[in-house]
Amino acid sequence: MTSDTSVTALTRFVEADGIRFAYRRWGKSGGAPLVFMQYFSGNLDDWDPQVTDGFAGDYDVILFDNAGVAGSGGETPGTVSEMTGGAVAFCDALGLKTFNVVGFSLGGMIAQQLALEHPDRVNRVVLLGTGPRGGEGMTFTELSAEERADPVQFLLAALFSPTEASQAAGRAYLERLAARTRDRDLPVSPRSAEAQLHAIREWGAVPSTDRYATLQKISRPTLVVHGTKDIVVQPINAFILARHLPDAQLIMYPDSNHGAQYQHAELFLEHARLFLGA
Repeated sequence: MTSDTSVTALTRFVEADGIRFAYRRWGKSGGAPLVFMQYFSGNLDDWDPQVTDGFAGDYDVILFDNAGVAGSGGETPGTVSEMTGGAVAFCDALGLKTFNVVGFSLGGMIAQQLALEHPDRVNRVVLLGTGPRGGEGMTFTELSAEERADPVQFLLAALFSPTEASQAAGRAYLERLAARTRDRDLPVSPRSAEAQLHAIREWGAVPSTDRYATLQKISRPTLVVHGTKDIVVQPINAFILARHLPDAQLIMYPDSNHGAQYQHAELFLEHARLFLGA
């Protein structure tokens, strides 16, 4: 087991396909790799330390910035399929043959595509606050590349519900994020955010036929986690995932918005450990 934590793990770099990927890696040496894929306009510093360090006791935790995002080089592509290619290149560069995936929002879209295209590489999948291709209400017309001009208000409004309990959990989350003061990641550029926005809108467009047929081809065991009051990805999408994925479990956390796994971090870790260890 490494002595690093989310606060002390160094930002490292690896090159693949001409792209210099930024990443952090710590946790149980020799443990099953657990690759985290981030949400719209998020970087390495936006993962909740309580969650990542909670996993690090049993798993080899790997956070990374995909192509063009924050500290990584290259250009951010405008589709989820192309972003998935970047994720595969990164995992190849680290020599990861098989691994588990935790995908949050946009990262959950990439995780679905990854499990679809590479079932031999992906062991288990944890989907957080995300939806299927062509899901309900996934046009994301309210999002913009300038959303994070005031990051504190953005995170409190987008990840936590307006109730006193949820906002208190949000402030505690922000305090945990602030614990890392050195070697912090770069912010996501407006150019990268615009490309991400294009990708999630393309993913959310309703296909003309066989709306959820792709889900039936994702064979990997999947844990779907969602908040009952998610305003970014409507909760109905979690039920759609659970209904159409062949091997899925669904957990809904009460009084929680897009960051349900952070508001209920201890409970989420219990549920995820049970799932990943099955």
